[in-house]
Amino acid sequence: MHCFYIDPPEGGFARLLPEEARHAEKVLRLKKGDELCAMDGAGGRWRAEMDEGGRVRLIEALPSNESPTRITVYEGLPKADKLDFIAQKLTELGAAALVPVRMNRCVVKLDARDGDKRRERLQKIAREAAKQCNRGLPLEVAAPMDWKAALSAMGRHDALLIPWEDARGVRMKDVCAGLPDARDIGIVIGPEGGMSPEEVAAMTAIGGRAVTLGPRILRTETAAVIAAALAMQLWGDI
Repeated sequence: MHCFYIDPPEGGFARLLPEEARHAEKVLRLKKGDELCAMDGAGGRWRAEMDEGGRVRLIEALPSNESPTRITVYEGLPKADKLDFIAQKLTELGAAALVPVRMNRCVVKLDARDGDKRRERLQKIAREAAKQCNRGLPLEVAAPMDWKAALSAMGRHDALLIPWEDARGVRMKDVCAGLPDARDIGIVIGPEGGMSPEEVAAMTAIGGRAVTLGPRILRTETAAVIAAALAMQLWGDI
């Protein structure tokens, strides 16, 4: 079933957003009576059917498919379009938020204007990915943060996981065994050059746990997806 974003519903009906209406009617050639999934972008989903003039009739509300655990990934700013891939896959996995972070070893340097452009692009990618995977609430994408602000935010989670190539002996499931009821989890992924020992020390000082993802070093985009999937399997709904 195709999914489309709608304006706020009124009286059992809603209008597709203009771009969505064009895609439904001109590209997919949906007609009156054809079923679809309508999404308001704020968590609401409905089984619906096409009406006329870009309008849909809402048949029934669909249950939320959000994870019981909120997972936030702090990603050291990577090069090229790796954040695009990360935003798309985190949306599919059910993660709640992506926070790009300026770390010591980041090669990419974004000013405020470039950061806003990157955020808009990532938000669009997350919205499209949410439609593809029939998820009612797209991934939240934060503006790029400097290290100090990100560290302050990291300290607010029930559990803070730090996948790090120099970690030894502690796996994510070991942390889960000690914190099985955590419902707000932060995951910190380093950029291509990795995290510095000073950054890891600062995070462990606020309660973070350095964990290993295995004996092989993963690319930053791979580590982000694998870590989120493992956390969702241990604490979430996968």
